[in-house]
Amino acid sequence: MAVKLFEPYTIKDVTFKNRIVMSPMCMYSCKNEDGMVNDWHYTHYTSRAVGQVGLIIVEATAVTPQGRISPQDLGIWSDDHIEGLSKLTEMIKAHGAAAGIQIAHAGRKAELEGDILAPSAIPFNEKMKTPKEMSNEEVKATIKAFGQAAERAKKAGFDVIEIHGAHGYLINEFLSPLTNKRTDEYGGSQENRYRFLKEIIEEVKSVWEGPLFVRISANDYNDKGLNVEDYVIMAEWMKEQSIDLIDVSSGAVVPARIPVYPGYQVPLADQIKQEANIPTGAVGMITTGIQAEEILQNERADLIFLARELLRDPYWPRTAANELGVELEAPEQYKRGW
Repeated sequence: MAVKLFEPYTIKDVTFKNRIVMSPMCMYSCKNEDGMVNDWHYTHYTSRAVGQVGLIIVEATAVTPQGRISPQDLGIWSDDHIEGLSKLTEMIKAHGAAAGIQIAHAGRKAELEGDILAPSAIPFNEKMKTPKEMSNEEVKATIKAFGQAAERAKKAGFDVIEIHGAHGYLINEFLSPLTNKRTDEYGGSQENRYRFLKEIIEEVKSVWEGPLFVRISANDYNDKGLNVEDYVIMAEWMKEQSIDLIDVSSGAVVPARIPVYPGYQVPLADQIKQEANIPTGAVGMITTGIQAEEILQNERADLIFLARELLRDPYWPRTAANELGVELEAPEQYKRGW
């Protein structure tokens, strides 16, 4: 039986050499607070490309200065960011990986000076700032900012864009009834709460023809919040909008106790894949090649997103290949040690 983890995977005209994806993880490394790529980012991401990851998705990259999670986040709100991001994509692709970027807005979870924005003026917890409820004009301007970010990502040479709709950040805040108490066309019914993401997808697709992913939090872990059944419905809407893959995470829209164990989010990816008939990525406490291969062989997801395991081991694909009995080609420079 062929090992699926190391099979190529094609979306539109982009082929990943294997099913291993580096999940976006904030590095908080823009020490000048300007959102610019620096030496840390070049080293960090290129190391995983050398390590034979198939697709590398760069960390949450803010579409506006106000949309950063922290002042040290990467940015894509200005044309000035394109040069550094272009060099980064060139370096990633030079080592055989595809380059993706997650475009994001932190919403009420931004830890910045000045006003922070959200669908409703509800703080995340008692320690965090109360956000300003967005005006209709601010909603429209933010949608436009996502489209402008996509245009810059295209100019910078990215192969894939992922829209960050998870982990309690702005899009997730619009989707969940726990955080969206609006009475206009962006609040109330599930369809209205989806409208913000719907219009962002439309805006992005007006300038972007390549593979387009959305990351979601498929369970709010709150009885009054959203669960995977709600997200199956929204996944069907995303499929109608020609989203290529849904990256299925969970939680973090409100404080909650989350039961964490190996592969704890895989059933969410599986259910959305089967019931909405759309490709999914599985993420969360996936640490071994055998575990990743089981997910793929049983068609529970289409891609394997790795986060902390790739922080621990930049060469995890080789570790997994050894575990699964696959001979992985070494970079020319490393063959003497392979």
